[in-house]
Amino acid sequence: MKKIGLFMVVLTGIASRVLAQESAALTTENATLWQLIQTGGITMIPLGLLSFAMVTFIVQNLFSLREKTLLHTEMLPELLDMMLNKKVRVALIYCRKHPSMFTNTFAAGLERCMKGDVNFTKVNESVEEASIEQMTQLMKPIDYLSIIGATSPMLGLLGTVMGMIKAFQTMGSQGMGKPDLLAANIGEALITTATGLIIAIPAMAFFFYFKKRFDKTLATLGRNLSYLFDALETGEKPLTFMDIEALEKLSD
Repeated sequence: MKKIGLFMVVLTGIASRVLAQESAALTTENATLWQLIQTGGITMIPLGLLSFAMVTFIVQNLFSLREKTLLHTEMLPELLDMMLNKKVRVALIYCRKHPSMFTNTFAAGLERCMKGDVNFTKVNESVEEASIEQMTQLMKPIDYLSIIGATSPMLGLLGTVMGMIKAFQTMGSQGMGKPDLLAANIGEALITTATGLIIAIPAMAFFFYFKKRFDKTLATLGRNLSYLFDALETGEKPLTFMDIEALEKLSD
């Protein structure tokens, strides 16, 4: 254990010296981003692809997971009026003409209401199945962010291990008298680790943000669908859609 500890101290000292020399060299030469990427070695290629994919999925989720795009609350009053008047076929055609997560899920329930007596247990089952299908489809870009967040640090660690292996090979062939020969290897080790973390941190942050946002959207979707099918079943407007005067008359 003492030998291992002594070896780590020596290696840390060498790394510190190399980093100081490398930092001075970078300052003097004004190293560009491309030079830093080249220093990171071959592991920077998959890390670069992951960074591009991360930005792509973040932008995609920002647009596709907007509550206005998924729920279309502006359709609720018109659809509610159709349910109160038992216009199931008209509502189904309307949903087919305006596809979205809300209308697709609602249409799955309406299909069960087209023939004879309506079994609302079966309707609820169809709605749940359709909502799961929609959720699975929309969760894919969110889950990809989680995969990127978990994979990029591992790739960075792989680059670190590869850089340290090269450093040890250099030490074995050139000795420890010229630490400047280790600069590229240790630079590769540190840059890939930093790059992996730089990709992983925003990827995981946006993953949890989009997931929480989507869970809230799903809860709102379930509530809105309940209003519509309750109106179809009872023939009465839900209390949420009544104005204050109507509520006061009910209390009287």
